[in-house]
Parts: sequence; structure tokens; C-alpha cells
Amino acid sequence: MNVKPEMLDFVKALADADRLKIVGMLTQKPATLPQITEGLSLSTREAYNHLEFLKFVGVVSEQDGVYTLQTDGLQKLTPHEFERKSQAFTQAGMDADRLQVVAKFLKADGTIRQIPNSRTQSDRFRIVLEYILAAFEPGVTYTEKEVNAMIRRFHEDTSGLRRDLIEAGMLARERDGSKYWRCPPPVEGKPV
Repeated sequence: MNVKPEMLDFVKALADADRLKIVGMLTQKPATLPQITEGLSLSTREAYNHLEFLKFVGVVSEQDGVYTLQTDGLQKLTPHEFERKSQAFTQAGMDADRLQVVAKFLKADGTIRQIPNSRTQSDRFRIVLEYILAAFEPGVTYTEKEVNAMIRRFHEDTSGLRRDLIEAGMLARERDGSKYWRCPPPVEGKPV
């Protein structure tokens, strides 16, 4: 997968909940650092670091202490890159029936609206887990923080879904939780 470095920085910038809150706040109107820290209950250092990273990726600009959302910075990357990658991602390895099941549990942005019950809707639950699993590349090891960030793209329950992926045999991890990786698919005819 060939991803531009600026695209990765952009994704990292928006993978943090506090940075998303800052972007949300700046969609309303430009704000100063004190207004942002007060409005979002962040320390000055935290808010400043988040704003600097958002400036680095071109989402925010600052002039005379006032921070402004740069919608052209968002549009530069999103219309073509994300749309193309999103379509490829949601359809990766899923037949029409599975896509139809997943669609029932998703919001328009691809996040999970509702997680099916693992006991009463086990088939649907597994399909939703497979949808999340498609974000993980085979042969790549991830830290727990990276796994959480990837899962958070779909749903806020990162620890629960991480555990579900491991229990389903889709992800594996080191005993100490230092490394995670995607499990190879089971061989036909062999028990999982």
C-alpha cells in the first residue's frame, strides 16, 4: 500500500479525540489559545501541541494569536484520496451479502452505529469484526496505541473491540501486549 507521508500525517492529526474537538471548535469560529484551552478543558501545553501539529499538516493556521481552520487544507487531501481509499477499504474482501449486513450497522461515514450482540447475532458480529480487521495489513506488527487508533476510527469501544478481535482469532498479540498483528486466515477444512 503506497500512502503519501502527508496523508499519514493528516490521518494521525485527526486520529486524536482532542485534536478533533479543536477542529470542531474552529469550524464554528476562529479562536485564541486561551479560548481553546478554556472551551475544551485542556492544559495550555496540550492545546498548543495539538495546534502545532494541526498547523504542520495544514489544517489550522495562526495569525496574531488567533487560530483559524484551513478548509482548503482539509479539501486538499480528502476529496480524492479518502474517497478512493474508503471505497476500496469497505469493499475489500467482502461479498455483496456481507456488505449488506455491515451496512445495517454503519453510519454514513463508515463508523459503527451499533455493534451486533456477540451471542444472539454471532454471524453478524463476526462480519462487523471482519470489517474492522480489513484496516490491519497482514504481516505488519502494531503497538497497542496504533491498534486503538485504528479501532477508534470505527467505534469508541477500543478495548472491547480489541479483545473481541483477539478472542475471534483475527488479531494476535504478545503476552505483554507490546505487539499486535493480524492472524493468517484459517485453512479450509482445519479447525480454528
